[in-house]
Amino acid sequence: MKLSIIIVNYNVAYFLEQCLTSIFSSELNFEFDVFVVDNNSVDSSIKMISEKFPQIKLIANKTNNGFSVANNQAIKQSNSEYILLLNPDTIIEIDTLQLSVDFMETHENCGGLGVKMIDGKGKFLPESKRGLPTPSAAFSKIFGLSWLFPKSKRFSAYYLGHLDSDETNEIEILSGAFMMLRKKTLDIIGLLDEDFFMYGEDIDLSYRILKSGYKNYYFPKTRIIHFKGESTKKDSINYVFIFYKAMIIFARKHFSSKNAKIFSFLINLAIVVKASISIVKNFAKSLISSILDFGFIYLGLWFFAKYWGTHFAAQTVSYPQMFLYVIIPLFILINLTSVYYNGGYEKPVNAFKIIRGNILGALFIFVIYALLPESYRFSRALILFGVVFIPIIMILWRLIANFSGINSYKFGKHLKKRIAIIGSTKESERVIEVLDKTNLNIEESLHIDIQTDTLDRIDDIIKFNKLNEVIFCAKDFSSAEIIDMMTILQHLNIDYKIAPPESMFIIGSNSINTAGDIYFQELNTINKAENKRFKRLFDFLTSIFLIVIFPVTFFIFKFPIRYLKNLILVLISIKSIVGFDRLNSEDKFHLPNLKSGILHPSDGISDKEISYKNLMRLNMVYSREYKVSNDFIILSRGFKNLDRD
Repeated sequence: MKLSIIIVNYNVAYFLEQCLTSIFSSELNFEFDVFVVDNNSVDSSIKMISEKFPQIKLIANKTNNGFSVANNQAIKQSNSEYILLLNPDTIIEIDTLQLSVDFMETHENCGGLGVKMIDGKGKFLPESKRGLPTPSAAFSKIFGLSWLFPKSKRFSAYYLGHLDSDETNEIEILSGAFMMLRKKTLDIIGLLDEDFFMYGEDIDLSYRILKSGYKNYYFPKTRIIHFKGESTKKDSINYVFIFYKAMIIFARKHFSSKNAKIFSFLINLAIVVKASISIVKNFAKSLISSILDFGFIYLGLWFFAKYWGTHFAAQTVSYPQMFLYVIIPLFILINLTSVYYNGGYEKPVNAFKIIRGNILGALFIFVIYALLPESYRFSRALILFGVVFIPIIMILWRLIANFSGINSYKFGKHLKKRIAIIGSTKESERVIEVLDKTNLNIEESLHIDIQTDTLDRIDDIIKFNKLNEVIFCAKDFSSAEIIDMMTILQHLNIDYKIAPPESMFIIGSNSINTAGDIYFQELNTINKAENKRFKRLFDFLTSIFLIVIFPVTFFIFKFPIRYLKNLILVLISIKSIVGFDRLNSEDKFHLPNLKSGILHPSDGISDKEISYKNLMRLNMVYSREYKVSNDFIILSRGFKNLDRD
């Protein structure tokens, strides 16, 4: 056998199917086999393989022991001259395998080979060619020097920015997404280091290839799509911890004691810096609008109170400090909370939701005002002024931001998808049927027949019709043709999807921290904005209520102090009443980001002897079909577990 292709799969059945389709569409003059090592997926991966690709050598693991262990399982069973480690979220060109093997055949010093990779938007992935992560290269990457000087040999050493992405070159580090290896080299240097669970094993293996006297090459004469490229995940806090910890393992293994200490210090510093930046960015993104709202509104109400008290009150009024520094802020917070739960902070900006939120907030304030003793009713005029002023100032500064070109403050309803389907009439009609069975907000779907519309015209058609997404019919085009079109159209900055033939799903790469961006019959998900809001409201109100009744319920719990501590953590938004728990860190990595929960979905069922695989399935169902009522059910059934550590 000339080549063995090894794919490690974990819960990405839809991507895997398209990857395998591209492999078996290859034009080759040699024999090859394909191993799929499934790391205990809970989706339809194994069923799909058995039904559609029975020729595959499937290794179905009952546990997830990591990327390195899984690859080694298949390598040990292979008797081929070459090994290709390939990610399931990739699509190769029709000639990728042939050209790659031909290159290695004519370059006997080549121990490892990588190819040119593009992401799901048609953009070049810099991890296609990498340098050794020395302390100086790591420093430049961590502190942004590689970003400031992308073509510098010194400062951009990590991604070898000085090398042309269209020229074949010797490199140091290959990407594990596509790593073709000479089996004879592996016999010399050994298999993947199983100390690396996820990330870092490709760097370690590449370095050992170089140390053995072989060369690693970057070969851009063929390309692949890598939907979930490393560069697209760099802002994920989970990724920061997992990836940089792997770098520490590498440094301790290969660097001198002194350099390893320096490197470890830099990496730990990077973890702190990168994680802090991610937290600050996420915090700023979520609160910047409300902070600006509070500031503008407070200034407006404060000046109105001063001006009204001096010029228009029946007699000159000097408002007490409690009114200016307590009552007004509370008044504003009530309004902004009402706006938040009415969707006023969703994107794009919706003026109606802002106004509706303020009206409901004002009604609540008037009710509270009417119940207050006369001595606390400081100013009805200020409340009336606020009813008019608050929505005006909130909408006004957003309009100014919008006209200033800040895209996050665009006005309108949720962006409707304007989709171009590129392919034959018959296949496009099938894709439209798939789209009709989803809950996508589609404004227009336009068919573009590549046989009658030239590629040059497609650019103009997309611009003229203001399309924001393109779906390629894989039945009508080779992978190379799709990659060509994605690359040519990448300047439009639109989303791309691929519709595999005879499949009821469409894959893409807009959401990188999940199993991928897939269109099929859409389910209600925990990531929807309204679900996030109401889940937080449920946590807030529930924790307050349970804290209030703590004096009469504490005796129910074995650890009452821990129970109270948990409620306080929920109240201040560190924990949630219900969340994903009892999962390994690598499994959490594949689920939506969610605060750690005191309770979890398995608390909602009577069977307490639940397998780990079924536990994963429960968590996935919980995230995909989330409703606040589910949290009520889980709370009622798992109430006695609220003192859980």
